[in-house]
Amino acid sequence: MRKGSTTMTTTRHFSMIRGFALADFFTLGNAACGMAGVLLAMAFMGDQDIGQFLLAAAMAPLALAFDVLDGRVARWRRQASALGRELDSLADVVSFGVAPAVLAYAAGMNGGWDVAALIYFVCCGVSRLARFNVTAESLSEGGDKVKYFEGTPIPTSVLLTAILAVAGWQERLGDDLWLGAFDLGPWTLHPLVLLFVLSGSLMISKTLHIPKL
Repeated sequence: MRKGSTTMTTTRHFSMIRGFALADFFTLGNAACGMAGVLLAMAFMGDQDIGQFLLAAAMAPLALAFDVLDGRVARWRRQASALGRELDSLADVVSFGVAPAVLAYAAGMNGGWDVAALIYFVCCGVSRLARFNVTAESLSEGGDKVKYFEGTPIPTSVLLTAILAVAGWQERLGDDLWLGAFDLGPWTLHPLVLLFVLSGSLMISKTLHIPKL
């Protein structure tokens, strides 16, 4: 609305959502799947319904599908933006960082060393995504697309979720978790959690270069 020489603008509710590109809604689908995975894992811990656990694990490949689609839609619509990149990273933290860690905890990796390992895994994922966002422009070498990843991309954690899904399908959770458990000092360690340590370490590697297709 204009009064004299003064221009007045009205900020509407949900104006930010109206400004989202189509690809951004696929990114939100990714985040929604991750959050659903967290809640389903928590539900499993409450009622021990294996169906809840398997459904939680199934959210990971569904989140990955949204993650792939948002990039393709952005390129198709030519709507790539800094906002989209940040939104994508935040969604990935939930779906491929927090959700797998919560699922592992629900599966029985809840000893003191396990918790430390899962926290390390999530912190590696957060660091990996932050580094990628900061260096994306230099890695693209002036082009529109990043040519390679430094360290493994965080969505590779779907492999960890798949392993947990197989363990759940075979009813090898809790006390029956593969590789058992060991008491080391004051805390318990489930050796299976070392896969999360390995995954996190590969994500923060600067010498490991993986071509981006």
